[in-house]
Amino acid sequence: MGKRKYTHVDEYEPVILQMREEGKTRREIAEHLGLTMKQIKGWINRYNRRQRRLASGIPPKPKGCPRQRPLSSEDEYKKELAQLQMENQLLRDFLQFTERLTIKSQA
Repeated sequence: MGKRKYTHVDEYEPVILQMREEGKTRREIAEHLGLTMKQIKGWINRYNRRQRRLASGIPPKPKGCPRQRPLSSEDEYKKELAQLQMENQLLRDFLQFTERLTIKSQA
C-alpha cells in the first residue's frame, strides 16, 4: 500500500461552485480538476451542510481543543502579569551575571 495522498479540495472552491452553477455534473467537475468523484461529492456535501447551518443561524464550530476552563479577563490579566514579572526577573539575573563576568575579566 502506498502513502495516502491528501488534496486540498477547498482550494478549488470557486471553480467547483462556478461549474456547479453552469450545471456540470460531479463527474465532469472531477475530470476537469483531476480529482476523484468521491472527493468532489464529499466536498459538495460538506459545503451544502455548512451553508444550511449558516442559513439557520448555527455558528461554525471552532477548530482545536476547547479550553478546560475559559479564562476571565482578570485571569488573563494575572497570567500576563506573572509572565512579565518572570521575564523581568530573568533579564535582571542575566544582567547581573554579565556584569560579574565583565568585572572579573577586567581585574
